[in-house]
Amino acid sequence: MKLILLGTTGLVGSHVLELALADARISEIIAPTRRPITERTGLFAPLVDFDHLPEDAPWWRADAVICALGTTMKKAGSREAFRRVDHHYPLEAARLARRHGVPAFVLNSATGADPDSRFFYNRVKGELERDLRAVGFESLTLVRPGLISGPRTEFRLGERVAEVLLKATGPLLPRRWRINPASNIARVLLDAAVAGKAGEHIVESAELA
Repeated sequence: MKLILLGTTGLVGSHVLELALADARISEIIAPTRRPITERTGLFAPLVDFDHLPEDAPWWRADAVICALGTTMKKAGSREAFRRVDHHYPLEAARLARRHGVPAFVLNSATGADPDSRFFYNRVKGELERDLRAVGFESLTLVRPGLISGPRTEFRLGERVAEVLLKATGPLLPRRWRINPASNIARVLLDAAVAGKAGEHIVESAELA
């Protein structure tokens, strides 16, 4: 199958890429990106401006999309910039993919995603989930991890402290509160894209621990 992968350079997206490249079920990976990445057999990474995605690019015609796009408030610098990366970019890509006939969309969302949440981060994630439902995919899977563990290119003090504490207490905690390894999330994202089961499916953090 032909897979579009958004967010290839992030923690979860990079894990999805490695799994997909080694998966015999995947014949081609399209990874639109803002900056060049290493060429690999089976990988096509067109350079794009996410503010102006190419509407008629032939590579939009695929079997599924996995979206692992995302940033942090600190890195984005403002609420407006955060919303653009975590809501507008994924939604516009989803609309273009669907317009070109892609039947399945899989989103790496977040625990607590809710368009009515008092917390800005969770509200944006919930708004994206809500708006994706209106796009009309035959298959829509929303994966909602909690704290994600794995080697990052940037140091995040708050997440690092939480990770240490949760690792220490992990066996005593309910599964929904445990750390979600990026590799586990990536596997669930990829398997959902390949399966392309009709309807909407939600995977909560307890299933990713």
